[in-house]
Amino acid sequence: MAKKERYIPALNQNWLTPLYDPLLKWGMREEEFKRHLVDTAHLANHQRVLDLGSGTGTLTILMKQSYPAMSLVGLDGDAAMLEIARKKAEQAGLEIEWQEALATALPFEDGSFDRVVSCLMTHHLTAPNKVKAFQEVKRVLKPDGEFHILDFGKPTRLLMKLISIPMARLEEAGDNYRGLLPQMLRQAGFTRILDIRHFTTIFGELVHYQISMST
Repeated sequence: MAKKERYIPALNQNWLTPLYDPLLKWGMREEEFKRHLVDTAHLANHQRVLDLGSGTGTLTILMKQSYPAMSLVGLDGDAAMLEIARKKAEQAGLEIEWQEALATALPFEDGSFDRVVSCLMTHHLTAPNKVKAFQEVKRVLKPDGEFHILDFGKPTRLLMKLISIPMARLEEAGDNYRGLLPQMLRQAGFTRILDIRHFTTIFGELVHYQISMST
């Protein structure tokens, strides 16, 4: 019997889930990089958009508030995170579809999304599962769709390089800190990958990659 892969929750431990939002808000200044993602992912009200690894729904809610007519799905593999997200959306008076599923097996038809956006999710996945997830994203994107990733990447500044040394040993983040995401995206079949912007945080350097289906 094949060994079942361990699901890695946010912050690596389920009991830390309530600390996730405060940590991102005060420790990583998430408003800055999530607002950037909303502003630069070429979103529009007529689109169907997937927030892959939506966590507690902060980015999902921000997208819906910015584009109220957008058809939006927030997907995460962590039921506790999704419950927090649902409550936050209800309190904000927003209608968002929430799905519990894994990035490696998306429950959607081929070519069903205009945009897939993923923030701070890929570093939770093993290297093979990163590639599987990227292949799934390519499958569910429309021919003119775009995939936007914002996650830890190869540091370009000395301080970020020093921070990345211990952080690369946590979860499955080593691939990210070594700058392997573009290579894995190409392995999944993507060819047009742009490095848009870098952000410094207390846990390392974040990179926004824009990946286009069209050539």
